[in-house]
Amino acid sequence: MKTLLLRILSAVALFAAAPHAFGADDAAKRWAQYEPAFKAFAEADRANPPAKAGILFVGSSIFRQWTTVAEQMAPLPVLNRAFGGSRTPDQLARFDQLVPVYAPKVIVYYCGSNDIKANPPDAPKVIFSRFREFSERVRALSPATRLIYVSATRSPDRVARWEQVDHYNALVRAYCAATPGRTFVDINPALVDQAGHPRLDLYRDDKLHFHPLAYAAFTAIIKPVLERVWREASAASPAAR
Repeated sequence: MKTLLLRILSAVALFAAAPHAFGADDAAKRWAQYEPAFKAFAEADRANPPAKAGILFVGSSIFRQWTTVAEQMAPLPVLNRAFGGSRTPDQLARFDQLVPVYAPKVIVYYCGSNDIKANPPDAPKVIFSRFREFSERVRALSPATRLIYVSATRSPDRVARWEQVDHYNALVRAYCAATPGRTFVDINPALVDQAGHPRLDLYRDDKLHFHPLAYAAFTAIIKPVLERVWREASAASPAAR
């Protein structure tokens, strides 16, 4: 069954074949946008060098604004290197500045919602193909590294595109179910009330980004999964044997 799912997902990725990077001009503009964040990362690393083989959070502003993630995930060794406004091609473009540098044992990934909000928006199968490429690059670099995908959110600012959000999440969920070392975590149940309506109290005025209360809810969902994956990854590492 897993083999069949992998074949289906491979076909989706091939069918979705599209440039995984921006054009040269756009790439330069996007690097100018993110360069200050990467300079800040480098300065922070010089001031307090992070240990390798920890847990690396990567992605867009939903993670970048989670400024308390290290404290909320403690005692797990979490480092947050998300950069705001990023899309899945940006995660690929900046891969070598993140993953090899920190050599994480576990990566927690949130990205793709900005792709869906782009004008024009990217198709879910194209966004998925980029996440899959990120996953495969992780495996090629470090086969033992685990990857946790945190679901793109069904935020109130893009109700008209919830179907695309759901489609993207569904593709990743199927891929993770069929792929060893990959885990899907759905945070959307924390964002709705009992009637299924968005909990607007969790959102800032833009109806996209979150108040601290939302991150507390995310912690309750993500941390138990991360603890389990961390134990598994640590037990499988050569140093643990």
